[in-house]
Amino acid sequence: MLRTLYKLSEAQAELQRICDRIHTEQVLEQEATVREILSAIRTSGDEALLHYTARFDQQTLTANSLRISGAEIDTAYQQVSSDLLNAIRLACKNVKAFHQQRLPKNWVTFEENGVVLGKRYSAVARAGIYVPGGRAAYPSTVIMNAIPAQVAGVERLVMVTPTPKGHINPAVLVAAQEAGVQEIYRIGGAQAIGALAYGTATVPKVDVISGPGNVYVTLAKKQVYGTVGIDSLAGPSEVLIIADHTANPIHVTADLLAQAEHDPMAAAILLTTDSTLAEKVVVEVDRQLAGHPRQTLTEKAIANYGIAIVVESLDVAAQLSNQFAPEHLELEVEDPWSLLEHITQAGAIFLGHDTPEAVGDYLAGPNHTLPTSGAARYASPLSTETFMKHSSLIQYSKSALSDVAGAIDALTSAEGLPSHGDSVRLRVEE
Repeated sequence: MLRTLYKLSEAQAELQRICDRIHTEQVLEQEATVREILSAIRTSGDEALLHYTARFDQQTLTANSLRISGAEIDTAYQQVSSDLLNAIRLACKNVKAFHQQRLPKNWVTFEENGVVLGKRYSAVARAGIYVPGGRAAYPSTVIMNAIPAQVAGVERLVMVTPTPKGHINPAVLVAAQEAGVQEIYRIGGAQAIGALAYGTATVPKVDVISGPGNVYVTLAKKQVYGTVGIDSLAGPSEVLIIADHTANPIHVTADLLAQAEHDPMAAAILLTTDSTLAEKVVVEVDRQLAGHPRQTLTEKAIANYGIAIVVESLDVAAQLSNQFAPEHLELEVEDPWSLLEHITQAGAIFLGHDTPEAVGDYLAGPNHTLPTSGAARYASPLSTETFMKHSSLIQYSKSALSDVAGAIDALTSAEGLPSHGDSVRLRVEE
């Protein structure tokens, strides 16, 4: 059952508990397991990768069978309906169009005294994309990660996805082909992250790893950061809905459950100014969960990380939301654009009664790989820039160097670095 809170102090404490759910003692134990797996992959490569794939995915493979073949992809096309194929292509089109608008541009400025300054962007050479495949299959995740990398100009896109007991959803393979992925490996979990980060004889080492996963995947990304770049520590997922008296309790409930059905650690939070709405949502949660295909998993998420909070005003709701910094924020209120002015921290914001999170999850265009567990305070959604880096451009004329020589000399003297000063003085005195 969805719990309801009315006291602000209790609400703040509960929101903090939910935000910190990835930092439990159990997670600390999982970190040690992940460290062991990564160490084995780093030292033993394919041998360790095959061992953990057999252990966790009940799949006995050889190095030669790790990569999914072109024939398997061709077969996948025959297994998806024309409606699904068209939906995948529409999603690819919309996501590509959105991210093309966000592609960074090189720039240079020329100043009168002969100073040239600028910035030059370039894509990483290889990107690794993680696509979950345990509890569900996510062709949308393929699209949301591969398309921005492709738009950025990444030359080699490598995808990994677990295939428990050998099963892989054909839609995932079709989405990968449509989104421009060149290589797909049937591996998952922390061992897949390790393979991408360190490389094995079969799986290439990449420069950036993106894509969400379970807690083991998230912890593995955290531990390999520095060896490779990562998009963010995404997961477990969460939604926070701010609703007033104009919201439909049936719709609000469906949106809460749409998040809770992802994972037992997923969070589903309602902030509302209408106590009657909260009461109706509590009842509606039980009604919609009856006979739900993922009932047990979803009920666990709701019981542990689901909550309805009744607040005195939308201003208070906005303050609580900003403190939580949700991955997904829905503004199901009469005037969402006015409330938006008070929102400062969220991964993706969905405005109005007719904009469920599912629109953004699948094909609106903005990315659905988003910062979680409060990371929206400092992090942003996955974008083309996730797969790019930039270099600063600097050029000085002799006269421009002369103009700043005194200032540089003062600074280098203060830092006790005489050769720095000499590198300027010798040029100016020539």
